[in-house]
Amino acid sequence: MNHANFTRRRFLTAAGAAALAGHPLASFADAAWPSRPLRLVVPFAPGGSSEIVARSVAAELAKTIGQNVYVENKPGGAGNIAMQEVANSTDEHTFILGHTGTLAVNPFIFPKLSYDANRDFVPVTLLSKVPSLYVVHPDLPVKNIKDWVAYAKSKPGQLNYGSAGNGSSGHLAFEYLKMVSGTFVLHVPYRGTGPMLTDLMAGRLQAAAVGAPAILQFIKTGKLRCIGTGTLQRLPQLPDVPTVAEQGFPGFEMTQWYGLLAPSKWNKAHVAKLEADAIKAVKSPAVTERLAADTAIPVGNSASDFDKFIKMEQARWKPVIARAQIKPEGA
Repeated sequence: MNHANFTRRRFLTAAGAAALAGHPLASFADAAWPSRPLRLVVPFAPGGSSEIVARSVAAELAKTIGQNVYVENKPGGAGNIAMQEVANSTDEHTFILGHTGTLAVNPFIFPKLSYDANRDFVPVTLLSKVPSLYVVHPDLPVKNIKDWVAYAKSKPGQLNYGSAGNGSSGHLAFEYLKMVSGTFVLHVPYRGTGPMLTDLMAGRLQAAAVGAPAILQFIKTGKLRCIGTGTLQRLPQLPDVPTVAEQGFPGFEMTQWYGLLAPSKWNKAHVAKLEADAIKAVKSPAVTERLAADTAIPVGNSASDFDKFIKMEQARWKPVIARAQIKPEGA
């Protein structure tokens, strides 16, 4: 038999089998992906809600996708440094934890970004929504939102609140409260939730708005006092704490959210595999219970639904940012 004909026949047979299976021939190579551990980049310092969500999902994702998934914290530049690095990565084993700030805020507060949130990334799945909790140092004579508003109005510009950085969810959440309550409180940006909480509990800050997973333990031990939740209904973990909405601000809602994104250069089959396995991980009992214990709400939706959600959030926050005149550090 002619060797060329035999080789051609083998190729056509393989191609035919691939077509019958409903996959392109490239799927033979794709079956080996991921071929090494996956790197999940978190654009924030350790100690915040982002790390709890990322590590919970990564541990379970490793079981379903067939490789270890390690989390790497890479703070700085309001998340822009990590976003740029992952957007430029070419190894198809590096992806990122997307967030309210990097996807729906930074595009509107930075005059020039080193990445395009919509063009350089493809959504994979929305992992979790996290309620924002409004907290104060326990030494303050403040028990609820009404007390805080009165206290802040009696000391305009003399009180401060901390956040994980300019444009972070905590920054937005507190500016939102300031806007609806007509209060003037100074903002102190930090590089991550962890260092900010250290100063808040030490009394160097008076207040903050933080994702529930990062501070629930400190509320329960009395190191921080929760004066209101950003949810529309009270949280089962904090049944005695009223929502901001029921304290005189109807319709007030503030939650953070976290989802997985891959560089848009990734092979579509790889993105689809990551999507399927990540959704399984989020919906697993281990992750659901871990997140619920910290008041984080697991989601695990389709890539297309996550894409629609991101665009909706961008439309929501653009006018809020313009009204609050939120600017990046140094601007």
